[in-house]
Amino acid sequence: MVVLSQPALQPFSVIKTCKPVGLFSEIPVIDLTDPHAKTLIIKACEEFGFFKLVNHGVPMELMTKLEGLANSFFNLPQPEKDKAGPPDPYGYGNKKIGPNGDVGWVEYLLLHTNPQILSQKTSIFQENPQIFRSAVEDYLLGVKRMTFEVLELMADGLEIESRNVFSRLLRDDESDSCFRLNHYPPCPELQALTGGNLIGFGEHTDPQIISVLRSNNTTGLQIYLKEGTWVSVPPDQTSFFINVGDILQVMTNGRFTSVKHRVLADPLKSRMSMIFFGGPPLSEKIAPLPSLMAEREGSLYKEFTWFEYKSSAYTSRLADHRLGLFEKTAGQ
Repeated sequence: MVVLSQPALQPFSVIKTCKPVGLFSEIPVIDLTDPHAKTLIIKACEEFGFFKLVNHGVPMELMTKLEGLANSFFNLPQPEKDKAGPPDPYGYGNKKIGPNGDVGWVEYLLLHTNPQILSQKTSIFQENPQIFRSAVEDYLLGVKRMTFEVLELMADGLEIESRNVFSRLLRDDESDSCFRLNHYPPCPELQALTGGNLIGFGEHTDPQIISVLRSNNTTGLQIYLKEGTWVSVPPDQTSFFINVGDILQVMTNGRFTSVKHRVLADPLKSRMSMIFFGGPPLSEKIAPLPSLMAEREGSLYKEFTWFEYKSSAYTSRLADHRLGLFEKTAGQ
């Protein structure tokens, strides 16, 4: 566990705090085996851009094995962890989030989901790097299978003729997907002084098509509701939480909402999050699907490639309205 005295998460004075809010009981819960799942997914994506998925088919042992190995890494002495960094963008990082001044009470491992790229960063696991690599690959195999099903149910619910219109982008061998392990250490001393929880990861939307999150049973995740309030998501280590990303918002011409979210560090317990970010190939052209635009409704967004959007997003700050540069104005 990283503690206050360790230098990697210092200086902490630049990390903001935030008052915690009550748990939100109205998070949509969708059973993947429910015959009405496609309808419920559409409703959740339109109202929240977010839902909890149960009966998902991913074995619990895959989650707990990977979480245990990740904990073993984050419990290593700081010099050992630093051997896997700095992130480029893949690898180990702490406190700094991106190149533009964002910071948080977090340390992380960012890995590409391509097995050949993934292997470049696993040498830092001292005893047997192959064990970690295998655990990541096994976990991602199950998560990807589940994600493809969710995306195809979305297409069914939207009555799109080609039900693989979203999933094919992640199945593609050139898919630009990534996997992130976030560790939020507790910091009771500082939180007692400030009267609030440290912001582990500041408010943002995810740029990709979809994000699939699994965390341990520690609170911290918050989403922003349309009416302008932050609410805390009750943790559930047996389930997955699905986020609509910016690209999916564009492809649905704004029908789905890319959910704004953030993470607060718990004062007493570590939080561990494992997130699969499903992204299209870099050269993929992104635009609203014609079948999802009403007869007299034009596209709300300019056409762009994922490379163009990713490049723009990662040169911005976390809280920036990243899609703003790609929205059409009157007369366009």
